[in-house]
Amino acid sequence: MSLPLPAWARGESLTHAKQGFGEVSGEKIALSVGDHHFAVGGRKGHAIAVNGSVPGPLVRLKEGQNVRIDVTNNLDEDTSIHWHGLLLPFQFDGVPGVSFPGIKPGETFTYEFPIRQNGTYWWHSHSGLQEQAGHYGPLIIESAEPDPRYDRDYVVLLSEFTPRHPHEIARLLKVGEHYFNNQMQTATEGDMPVSERLMWGGMRMNPRDISDVTGSTYTFLMNGHGPMDGLEYLFAPGEKVRLRVINGSAMTFFNVRIPGVPMTVIAADGMEVAPVEVDEFQIATAETYDVIVAPPAGSHALVAEAMDRSGMGVASLTSHKGHRATPPPQREPVTLTMADMGMGSMAGMDHGGMDHGAMGHGEMDHSMRDTSKLPADVKVGPGLDMVSPMPMDRMDYPGLGLDNVDHRVLRYTDLKAKRMNPHRMPTRQMEIHLTGNMERYMWSFDGKKFSAVTDDPIRFAYDERVRVKLVNDTMMAHPIHLHGHFFELVNGAGMMNQPLKHTVIVQPGSTATFDVTANEPGDWAFHCHLLYHMHAGMMQTVTVRPFPAAGEGA
Repeated sequence: MSLPLPAWARGESLTHAKQGFGEVSGEKIALSVGDHHFAVGGRKGHAIAVNGSVPGPLVRLKEGQNVRIDVTNNLDEDTSIHWHGLLLPFQFDGVPGVSFPGIKPGETFTYEFPIRQNGTYWWHSHSGLQEQAGHYGPLIIESAEPDPRYDRDYVVLLSEFTPRHPHEIARLLKVGEHYFNNQMQTATEGDMPVSERLMWGGMRMNPRDISDVTGSTYTFLMNGHGPMDGLEYLFAPGEKVRLRVINGSAMTFFNVRIPGVPMTVIAADGMEVAPVEVDEFQIATAETYDVIVAPPAGSHALVAEAMDRSGMGVASLTSHKGHRATPPPQREPVTLTMADMGMGSMAGMDHGGMDHGAMGHGEMDHSMRDTSKLPADVKVGPGLDMVSPMPMDRMDYPGLGLDNVDHRVLRYTDLKAKRMNPHRMPTRQMEIHLTGNMERYMWSFDGKKFSAVTDDPIRFAYDERVRVKLVNDTMMAHPIHLHGHFFELVNGAGMMNQPLKHTVIVQPGSTATFDVTANEPGDWAFHCHLLYHMHAGMMQTVTVRPFPAAGEGA
């Protein structure tokens, strides 16, 4: 007996989603989720639109207000909305199976919470793989105090579109993790020594394995517009412009620049930082950065180049309406290095300085699979096929492909909180390993897929201060996101000036450390924000509860 097809597959009652987004605001907001068609850059296919557009509408709120948001589900499957980066009661965080049951077809769910912050955030589905299909949008919270530093304020929402169904992408990644990669290095390409090629071969890895899904399948978008759509951000000569850059993609790290125009970073993940001037920055999936620019008269290309350099999103920052800026050419593909293999102490050596004869392929292969040094709570099994032998803190690393450019690139070590944090020393330390088997497309924390650990959450006592060290035992960068909290990056800024973030990039074969005060009670998702990594198991639940007093029991 065959199952009935969903309405979108039957072609019934489907309309074309608008490119770009409108705006909703106020104390009562209505959002409607439905099946649509979408077309951009010569690609067209099924999409999930909210209020008829991809991306969905800009939700604009004000610090100090209360908001009620009614979300109606017109799909044939459950849906949800997670308010990414917002501080709110956990039952309104919008993660099915963790903090609420989801929104059934035909039902309306009401989110209601006070607005306790300001800044640049976004919202997206946390159901299945709907985010890939268009179920996401920007969220701006206006400050209670006006900001005199800029004259214009624009949202730059980065994302992707593909006509492929997201479950088909997930299946193809399981079949072969290189399926979408057209930039794989050949046996004779480049100047890599034979011994190093053997090491990569022994790991069943290719040094061009930068992104799982690439521009061969994706059209990269800005505010829902493709590179050829001519999206414009207008300004008058002499004006200062605030750009709120949001990475709302499913799988893409972007490198953002405006050639010839410096950018002053003023906020990271919605939280203010001391101003720092750069020419380019890398932004992972789920991160946000606010920058102020003072462009000279004319037209300037605003470029968001995919980290693997398989394509870019483009718009024009222009003082001449209708005048399109010429984007720079796409740069050469990125190649992974020794440091990305977790060989941190050898990363500074050039090929000529390495004694490849003394360090044979078998020895290297063994060290990268030596699980004896892993903590006892890391599950060793088919889901873990690599261990970083010498992981190092790489907070000062600007991002794959940006360590050898000749201009200023933002690093996490550049970020300092604008307002001083309370001085509290951590009372406990925790180490969490980011693990995976890339060939089988299995991803996890501590070797355990999410489905296997739902009864064993990460437990924090309410108001406990914990130092968390993330160890990336894989060769891909992971943006790790904690719901419901902001943590402080341990980036050398000094404890009272550590920048607040909700998402941190953990570079390949490296570590990243943050301090968190667990002062938001409830159950919260903690996961890699690369959609297919989360879907494949790299997710956990964080439970914040008062620990029972002695003798009370659990």
